[in-house]
Parts: sequence; structure tokens; C-alpha cells
Amino acid sequence: MSYERLVVERADGVGWLILNRPEAANAFDALMLDELEAAWAELDADPDVKVIVNAAEGKAFCTGMDVVQVARDRDAMRKHSRRTRDAELKISSWQCGVWKPVIAAVNGVCAGGGLHLVADADIVIAADTASFLDPHVSVGQAVAYEAITLARRSPMEAITRMAMAGRAERISAQRAYELGIVSEVVPLDSLRSAAASLAEKVARNDLEAMRRTKKALWHSLEVGLTQARIDALELL
Repeated sequence: MSYERLVVERADGVGWLILNRPEAANAFDALMLDELEAAWAELDADPDVKVIVNAAEGKAFCTGMDVVQVARDRDAMRKHSRRTRDAELKISSWQCGVWKPVIAAVNGVCAGGGLHLVADADIVIAADTASFLDPHVSVGQAVAYEAITLARRSPMEAITRMAMAGRAERISAQRAYELGIVSEVVPLDSLRSAAASLAEKVARNDLEAMRRTKKALWHSLEVGLTQARIDALELL
């Protein structure tokens, strides 16, 4: 499949899903949202891909929904608005049922709906220029999916502070590392190579074992400790 808003590549067992709308800070318009669902499915189904790296072109990683399109063409976003209402979003790997390992490589600002891609990745690395913020409450919208998932991988107070402060609170890459939102911070010009190196290490492992491990780990967030351990025996 050809893409207008994404670049989808493969090399040495690694699939690359690259946001490619830099002129709009990689904001989600309706076409990009459609393409994301298709690209996740394509890479997940490819037997030669064992790990997926989600990266972005330009200075921003992703700034969430395209507010210009939302304001000017409500019909274009109607399907995705309905999906948001019905908890049927198809933006991130987790939302699309991808059980291959996913690495997010965050190069710049990640805001609002872009946080789906960070919250739902398995591993996140960031450039030292990266930053994270959630402006929902600043425009009269409640924060839900992204912050809830981030609060499972980071101290809740820090995520609550970001969510409640809106545009006024921006988490730097270093602070995100301290909070456990990202596992590594690298210079911007080393981000892609660092992501590729990590992905190649992951790709050396048995895919089915990694799928089962990912399912067990994510399932553990849904249930208590004892039940998660019992269920893991079936998932593994």
C-alpha cells in the first residue's frame, strides 16, 4: 500500500512507521488516521518484521489532532470522532491489536493525541530535544485515554500535573526519563541510529516468545498481581 502521510519501510527484521506530515507538526488529519490503522496492520502481518519503530519526520513528533481540519471540515473527522466516543480509536499499536514489540522514537514535541503513540508503545526513547505536554484542558476538553495509560508507567502525580496544567506544563526529555516515560535519552542526531540499534537487538529474538511476553505484560495492567501471574501461564 502507498501512503501520503506516512513512510513505511522495512530493513533487517525492523519495520519503520514514520509520521510524514512535518509541515503540520505531524498532526493527525483524517487521512493520517486512516493510514495509521492500515500501516499498523500491514507491518503486524508481515512475517519478515519482528519489531516496529514509530518515528517522525521534521521538528515535531506529533501534536495530536489537526485542529484546523476539525474546525473547517467536521465531516472529515466524523468517523474518528465517533471512534473516540465509543472507545474504538485506531491510532496506536495497542489500539490496533499489534502484539509485535513497538519502539517509539520521539524527536520533538509530543502533545495531546500524539501521546497515544508514546503511552501505548512498549519502549520509548527520546531525543534530548523532545518534550511532552497535554493541552486538552486548555481548550475545554477532558483528558482520558493517554493520561490514564501514562499513569500506569509513571508516577500518577506527575501525569496529573501535566494533565491539569495543560499548555502551561511541558515535560522535558530528561524529566520524562526520570519519570519512567522514556527509557533512554540521546542526542537528536543519534535518535534514528539508536532506535535502529535497539530494534535490531530486539529483532534477534523469537517473535512468538516476544508476542506472548508482550501480551502477558500488558494484561498485567488490567488485573491484580496474583491474577496476572496465573493468567500469564496461559498466555505464555
